[in-house]
Amino acid sequence: QVVADMREKRYAQEGIGSSYLFRVDQDTIIDATKCGNLARFINHCCTPNCYAKVITIEAQKKIVIYSKQPIGVNEEITYDYKFPIEDTKIPCLCRTDNCRGTLN
Repeated sequence: QVVADMREKRYAQEGIGSSYLFRVDQDTIIDATKCGNLARFINHCCTPNCYAKVITIEAQKKIVIYSKQPIGVNEEITYDYKFPIEDTKIPCLCRTDNCRGTLN
C-alpha cells in the first residue's frame, strides 16, 4: 500500500490525470497506469455487466474479467470497483437505477 500511495502522489505531480491501481489481495496491488492492456479503462458501475476475479496461473496472480450477462456490440463493459469505504467520497457517475452515489 505504501508503494501504491507513493506512486499516486508521483503521478499527480507528473500531471498524470488518472492512475490504474487494482488491489489483488492484502499485500499486492497491480499498477497498470503506465503499462497495461485496454482492460485498465473498464469503467465502474453500481449495476455492472461484468465482474473481476483474481485467479492464479503458474503461481502468478492474474485479473480476469468475466461477463455476468450477454454484452451487445458497442455496449460498454463495466464492473464494480468495490473501493473501500472512506471519509472522502468519490462521486459515481454510472447513473443506473441502483447507483450508490459514490464509488467508495
